[in-house]
Amino acid sequence: MCSMWWKESVVYQIYPRSFKDSNGDGIGDIRGIISKLDYLKELGVDVVWLSPVYQSPNDDNGYDISDYEKIMPEFGTMADWEELLEEMHQRGIKLVMDLVVNHTSDEHPFFVESLKSKDNPYRDYYIWRPGEEKEPPTDWEASFGGSTWDFDQQTEEHYLHMFSPKQPDLNWENPALRQEIYSMMKFWLDKGVDGFRMDVINMISKKEFLAPYEDFEQGVQVNKAFEHNGARVHTFLQEMNREVFSHYDTMTVGECPKVSPDEALLYTASERKELNMVFQFEHMSLDKIKGKKKWDLKPLELHDLKENLSKWQYKLADQGWNSLYWNNHDQPRIVSRFGNDTDYREQSAKMLATLLHMMKGTPYIYQGEEIGMTNVNFETIHQYQDIETINMYKERVLEGDYGQNGVMTSIHAKSRDNARTPMQWDHSKHAGFTDGSPWLDVNPNYKDINVAQSLDDPNSIFHYYKQLIQLRKEYDVIVHGTYDLILKDHPSLFVYTRTLGKQQLLVLNNFYGEECDFTLPQSISYESKELLISNYCGNQNEDIENIHLQPYESRVYLLKM
Repeated sequence: MCSMWWKESVVYQIYPRSFKDSNGDGIGDIRGIISKLDYLKELGVDVVWLSPVYQSPNDDNGYDISDYEKIMPEFGTMADWEELLEEMHQRGIKLVMDLVVNHTSDEHPFFVESLKSKDNPYRDYYIWRPGEEKEPPTDWEASFGGSTWDFDQQTEEHYLHMFSPKQPDLNWENPALRQEIYSMMKFWLDKGVDGFRMDVINMISKKEFLAPYEDFEQGVQVNKAFEHNGARVHTFLQEMNREVFSHYDTMTVGECPKVSPDEALLYTASERKELNMVFQFEHMSLDKIKGKKKWDLKPLELHDLKENLSKWQYKLADQGWNSLYWNNHDQPRIVSRFGNDTDYREQSAKMLATLLHMMKGTPYIYQGEEIGMTNVNFETIHQYQDIETINMYKERVLEGDYGQNGVMTSIHAKSRDNARTPMQWDHSKHAGFTDGSPWLDVNPNYKDINVAQSLDDPNSIFHYYKQLIQLRKEYDVIVHGTYDLILKDHPSLFVYTRTLGKQQLLVLNNFYGEECDFTLPQSISYESKELLISNYCGNQNEDIENIHLQPYESRVYLLKM
């Protein structure tokens, strides 16, 4: 059992644009976050992951950075940020910053210089290839749609962008560039930052798939399909660890699309000295048609979810570490996605929280999750701000042959703006988020779902999350216990145990809106039991050999053996 502060922590993600506006311009800001730190302290979280607040033209809401060492004026000043850090540390809350180094903004000085000529010293900070304007160097498709290549008229070459054309990819093969990045990271760590969440970090290695520049010049290039987790990424991260992380007490989590458990071990096994955790996305793909895009929906099968989450629990049981999440700024609201956001919103939100927080790993809470915020069903595409959503609508409806109603159904289910509607603080105009006009419309249900109401109700989702967080601080078995799935083939129940020494947690979750029965397996024996938490009125004296569970009911028992 290895104790490290980031293993024992609960992380709360803030998407600053949508958290709290302090000056009436409709955009959340740093001073707004400062004003709500006591709320986070009350919830009990240990770490805040702050989405980007760096200088940015906002093509992708801050994930296109034009200056890594300045604060975007919309969010405030460096003095505001320094006050935020100090106030957080005074409350015992650590700060993890978003690190976006697969790409920059096309307005970053490095890229502006690289555009000037082919022999500019900064040209090789990015990935350029020769070719005709209408013949991209590869057939790779960008994450936001279209080609991954854009043609520069002045130098008559293509540059690579795996996302938006305004997000040119950095060339990690360039050692001078890597030193620039490490210097920037030290800038923030020296200011007192406690770690980094690293955006699409497993995409930085491209040499394995892209033919050299010289091959393109000679017309002999042979390209491969791009894949995540290129072999060189581990060389880069180990160098980053030596140069930066090894000199600080940090928490590091890498966003790694299309990573497998075996690959995750390469990133997170302690002896490899790379990262502490990764964000994987396998469980976030279980409600889409296999081989299709996220917009192509299918119902979630509980068996698939049990199999997937358990696979990660087992594989990273002894080496590496799991990050546990349902929501973030790129994912729809979990109570709408896997729960029931109408008849059983509170019960299903609490069930999903229990299922996740009792697993082995570091739990992440996304702003509003703790009060059961839901997806939003905007009526028209014009109400959406997300570049991915808008591009998909354009490709499928305006340029394709998809029906508008079906596309809007997909958007209602999966748009990133579901997570980005402003935080619902109270029942006043604009949910107490701003005194002005919000940058993105507030979910109309804010009068029924808001922080003020949640704080006043001792049985609210907020207070349930607070209880889950406190239990993690009190019981080592929640942090370090061995995970075992039971009743693997049960169609409605997700049940598992966590075992440490002579203590065992029995975690019961009825995943659906129908009542069902649980029978304790004969393999589980105990001398005493205690009901630690339940989203219904639990009875401590109830026999656990046979339990009748209500819709979306969760219970966690502590068994002493």
